[in-house]
Amino acid sequence: MNTTLTKQSTFFHWDSYGMMEYLVVLYTGRQVLQKVLNEKAAFCQLYGERLVNITDSYINIANFLAKEAMEETLTRWITNICNKHQRFQLSLNNYGGLPPDTIYLRIQDLSPICGLINQLKILDDFIMASDCPPLKFLPKPHLPLAKKLPMDIYDKALKDYSQKDFHESFMVEELVLLKRSHQFDASTTVNKFRFAHKS
Repeated sequence: MNTTLTKQSTFFHWDSYGMMEYLVVLYTGRQVLQKVLNEKAAFCQLYGERLVNITDSYINIANFLAKEAMEETLTRWITNICNKHQRFQLSLNNYGGLPPDTIYLRIQDLSPICGLINQLKILDDFIMASDCPPLKFLPKPHLPLAKKLPMDIYDKALKDYSQKDFHESFMVEELVLLKRSHQFDASTTVNKFRFAHKS
């Protein structure tokens, strides 16, 4: 494996190595999404919009670097995984903080995501065999509210939001694969993969 790439794979222009970053994400559904967006707007108003980096409204469960030529095979494998995986319910329950700069909405029960992650691990052999760094799973998936906060704003927000309540549940109907050329680039959708429904 390219050790230089492995050391530098966490930042800047991966496309200069002929690769893209891929993100494996879950969305909340329209109704809950609107409530999350309202929470983000309230956060901006409370702490000053210029001080807040509002994140995308999805739950990131994994990311990896790969060549675009690998997309067809990755799509086929992920399709097979999702065709056999039942859709599942998630609940957002209150807020948490991820030092040094992120406030997020907690997922109450991570076991459905852990089950999906275990199935997605099969992609790792193909990714590493193609001379790409290993797939990385987030140890504690969550829905970010705001990130890259100044330390004083983060500390204040963490204290304030420990007193607030948020409870919403939603059905996860699909897995979405995104990609971007570098960490500051906007993500684009590669494909959406529907989960199975119980008959």
